Amino acid sequence: MRTTTRPAVVLLSGGLDSTTTLAIAKGRGFRVHALTVAYGQRHAVELDAARRIADAMGVVEHKVVTIDLRAFGGSALTADIAVPKDGLTAGIPVTYVPARNTILLSLALAWAEVLGAGDLFLGINALDYSGYPDCRPEFVRAFQALANLATRAGVEGSAFTVHTPLLRMTKREIIRTGLTLGVDYGLTVSCYDPDPDATACGRCDACRLRLKGFAELGRTDPAPYAANVQA
Repeated sequence: MRTTTRPAVVLLSGGLDSTTTLAIAKGRGFRVHALTVAYGQRHAVELDAARRIADAMGVVEHKVVTIDLRAFGGSALTADIAVPKDGLTAGIPVTYVPARNTILLSLALAWAEVLGAGDLFLGINALDYSGYPDCRPEFVRAFQALANLATRAGVEGSAFTVHTPLLRMTKREIIRTGLTLGVDYGLTVSCYDPDPDATACGRCDACRLRLKGFAELGRTDPAPYAANVQA
């Protein structure tokens, strides 16, 4: 595997995908600066998970930035809208947060420019995902083009690259990759509607995709779930 000693900004939510992405960036030799965004998400227990993960995985620096998207709402994750359980309806689900990945990548881009880092890592996936428009290859290409037009670094010739190493992986492949890299998935939180103690519901889309990935590997998910979910 090609390695580097360059700095990189990795968006770290505290979930399974972003943690695997962080492990991949470290495995490639990047000096990881992890960025977590507290955007008013109902599953705010993931912020504590992100702090644990950043500490356990030895990042160079971990920042938690607050920008409260509850001011706009429009999502089951930022407004008083029920999180769908046991399957989603057709179309873009109500767990989609308007412009979330655009906002998160913009914050990562700003920090990367200050750090002199040309590499951004985002743990999005276009296979085992919920149909969000900002998890598609077209979005990644467009944002990378914007990054190189809208920044001093880009205009002066220091190009940015948006890395999405999980983009075409299934959840099973993502988990298998992370286990190979030594990721402790017991530290992560993926559930959209967990209890305050981080016990996962096991029924939301995020839980169902995660459980499916572990089941396909013949492994038990180490995250805590509501009674009988993995029985």
